[in-house]
Amino acid sequence: MTEKYRQLTELILEKDRIDISKYDSSFIINSIQFRMSETQCDSESSYFSFVKKNDVESSKFVDSLCVSYSEFFRNPLTFSVLEKIVIPSIVMNTINSNRKEIRIWSAACAAGQETYSLAILLKEISQAIGEKINFRIFSTDQSELQIAEAKKGIYYDSGLNNMTLKRLSRWFIKKDNTYHVIPELKESIDFSVFDLFAEDCYCPPTSIFGEFDIVVCANLLFYYQPKFRTKIIDKATKCLSTNGFLITSETEREILLHDNFQEIFPQSAIFNYKS
Repeated sequence: MTEKYRQLTELILEKDRIDISKYDSSFIINSIQFRMSETQCDSESSYFSFVKKNDVESSKFVDSLCVSYSEFFRNPLTFSVLEKIVIPSIVMNTINSNRKEIRIWSAACAAGQETYSLAILLKEISQAIGEKINFRIFSTDQSELQIAEAKKGIYYDSGLNNMTLKRLSRWFIKKDNTYHVIPELKESIDFSVFDLFAEDCYCPPTSIFGEFDIVVCANLLFYYQPKFRTKIIDKATKCLSTNGFLITSETEREILLHDNFQEIFPQSAIFNYKS
């Protein structure tokens, strides 16, 4: 990163006490260009000067780095493999080993779309086999605002493009032009704010311990510098159960295609970790 961007990093750290150096440089550059357009600054220098003098803009810039876009059943191949292979195998292992519950961590849940998609799969598989599946999904995000939205579980129809009509009618209640997640789907979900770079714990405190059958770190890793990606991956693998699965996005697969990670199905972005 150039000297100019280092100056911005130091400025944000001083003004907002947030270290943006962990983010990928191309991501920061894109955010700067977006905020320059929004503030009608015609150069990086003028924008940096504007940030220095304007506390509101420095906060808006930091907010622009907190990407919160998500979708239901995003990455269709990943969710297909989860539905047909991964979750049924976890269910059978749980039943055969007399374990109390299946444990999943959604590590950057945004407004909850990913979390509710996982819950729908588990509920549907439970109905298909005619046996109650006990599960708990620990759903975290660094943004209090996003966690609040996720807890509400209210979505506009424009954000439900990947949802089948059958699922929409089964798991949501339509009110005007919004769809509300039914209470049944929320029963086994724990939403909480959690910083993935927290030094004092490797898994969400609400989970008490790790031992997750699935950890989802999708559409998250590519926003960070390599050493910070590694920190997230290390934290995730430490709290996986034996034979647990780590999930990225399709565009992040290459990050894990090395060392002890093995993709269980080509292009699925679902990995086993072998220590």
